[in-house]
Amino acid sequence: MRFFTAKLLAVLACTALAFAAKEFVAPEVHPARAYPAHEEHKNEGVTVAADPYDTPQKAEIFSIRYRDHDLLPIRLIITNDGGQPVTVSELKVQLITGRNAKISPDTADDLYRQLAKPQRNDQPTLSPFPLPRSKKVKGSLKKEALDEIQNAPFRAKAVEPHSTQAGFLFFDVEGVSQPLAGARLYVTGFRNANGGDLMFFEIPLDKYVEAQQSKP
Repeated sequence: MRFFTAKLLAVLACTALAFAAKEFVAPEVHPARAYPAHEEHKNEGVTVAADPYDTPQKAEIFSIRYRDHDLLPIRLIITNDGGQPVTVSELKVQLITGRNAKISPDTADDLYRQLAKPQRNDQPTLSPFPLPRSKKVKGSLKKEALDEIQNAPFRAKAVEPHSTQAGFLFFDVEGVSQPLAGARLYVTGFRNANGGDLMFFEIPLDKYVEAQQSKP
């Protein structure tokens, strides 16, 4: 009986660890100016960066294969070096492609509908960015996928002085062969502590592409 009890406890512990391992864990965040694709407004003390997750290595942090659904994850990083908080609760972001198509990020409901619908990926298609594809038919979302949809997106309401906030935005790039080439991330809706509007940010993603290509 003692042996059976010990074995059962060990199985339960392993199961708990397995479920814990599936929960989304955001990667370490650095100040926005540390990322290749960023724009700094020194007079306002705010820097915004965009970090696309378009490679197989970077995509390993996710439980969902977003490429299978033509979704491009881009991490938004905002650093406030000023002495007053910056409000970002009404932030508006657009991915503007090299051909000037304007793409807004998917909402949580958008993501759920797009990821939960049955989809077969066993036909060869043009790959917008080099992530692995799956042949699995998907018709429902697992617990770890739901957790990811809730916890991965950018949800900050403010960026406190001398701090950084980050989160993911997911863009539907179906039909866009090279979504990062010549593209830029346009970000508006920043307000200072007095409610005044800050300047918009326009981050060229070519800086990220060039940095990736220069890696050994």
